[in-house]
Amino acid sequence: MSAKKSLPRGALARAEKVLAALQARYPRPATHLEAGNAWELLVATVLAAQCTDARVNTVTPELFRRWPGPAELALATQEELESVIRSTGFYHSKARNLLGAAQRVVSVYGGQVPPRLDELITLPGVARKTANVVLFGAFGINEGLAVDTHVKRISYRLGLTAHTDPVDIEQDLMRLFPRAEWGDVNHRMVWFGRDVCHARGPRCAECEMADFCPRREPPRGR
Repeated sequence: MSAKKSLPRGALARAEKVLAALQARYPRPATHLEAGNAWELLVATVLAAQCTDARVNTVTPELFRRWPGPAELALATQEELESVIRSTGFYHSKARNLLGAAQRVVSVYGGQVPPRLDELITLPGVARKTANVVLFGAFGINEGLAVDTHVKRISYRLGLTAHTDPVDIEQDLMRLFPRAEWGDVNHRMVWFGRDVCHARGPRCAECEMADFCPRREPPRGR
């Protein structure tokens, strides 16, 4: 984990306003991924990398029909799994990681997804972002704050961080928002990024944060 660095000037006061605005806009935040348990959420989150949640939700029903849990998926072949998840993109690496994760969950964790960040990140294809999503979504644990492309973009634009690395951004956001809000902050920022604060052409005229948003953009190529 990176050493703590100074937060941008005014970030704490701005974070309070951001949280209030997001809570008002999205009073009942939730993930867009459809999953019935911790394993399904882990699989869906891995598949969602560089892919829309909507697309993932069209793929997972057949995946879970054929392989309901890690024990079943651990016995699948790479080719079988690739044929089901092909439309999510990067299907070679996703299939390899999911098979490895299933095998490890079965052999090391008795077929149950572990509710600990340090154990989750030992699973192939599971880094901090995915682990944080699973911990909060499946177990209600706020161990960290998942930083995806929406959270990264919005946090920088709003002047909540001066960093572009997700690990550093996560550390800043964890200092700015109450721990109990971390999981919901992720969901709310994702929704806000899709509805209003687009990567290109943000709808600033529709944004309740326009009055205090510094509209910062990360350096090109970062």
